[in-house]
Amino acid sequence: MGLSSEDLNAGIDALAAREPAFAAALARVGYPAPRIRERGYATLLRTILGQQVSVKAADAVWRKLEVLGDPGDPVVVAALSDEHLRACGFSRQKAGYARSLADEVTTGRLDLANLPDDDEAAIAALTRVKGIGRWSAEIYLLFAEGRPDIWPAGDLAVQIETGRILGHTERPSEKQTRALAEAWRPYRGAAAIFTWHHYGAGPDAAPV
Repeated sequence: MGLSSEDLNAGIDALAAREPAFAAALARVGYPAPRIRERGYATLLRTILGQQVSVKAADAVWRKLEVLGDPGDPVVVAALSDEHLRACGFSRQKAGYARSLADEVTTGRLDLANLPDDDEAAIAALTRVKGIGRWSAEIYLLFAEGRPDIWPAGDLAVQIETGRILGHTERPSEKQTRALAEAWRPYRGAAAIFTWHHYGAGPDAAPV
């Protein structure tokens, strides 16, 4: 499961202690709620469904899948025809991704219960699946496994808020965002969740 409230807040406190700009941001917007997802196939499938669509649209597809069986069971999804998947709202590309993920899990080539302990090795294992890019892998490892030092530097909101928190006049690039957070190890997961919280609060957030 993802970072607990206690671990998340402890990480943010550690960041605030070493980075005055984080301390000031924390005073403005307070602590974020934890972001926790269930470990396993269903969360990765929902990640694929959510790519480039709204949460509402992804939820609608998921509900249609549930009518056909348990979408959290890769065997069930693997048995569905392309016609069934498209009727649920899958694009041709996403249907292929869903099948690829189901195949990787059912054959044991991807063992979601035993991903490598090393974060980069775990990301590599996940991104071997069609439709799972680095961002999706990082989000899974942060939200579903609670890995404390995951830093999704390719996320636009993370880039925007890292720049805002640190007082930059321009949004840092992915490479710059990754470099800026080196000093935040091993709490970069808490930093990422805080940046999303800061983004949601908006530029005019009042002190808490």
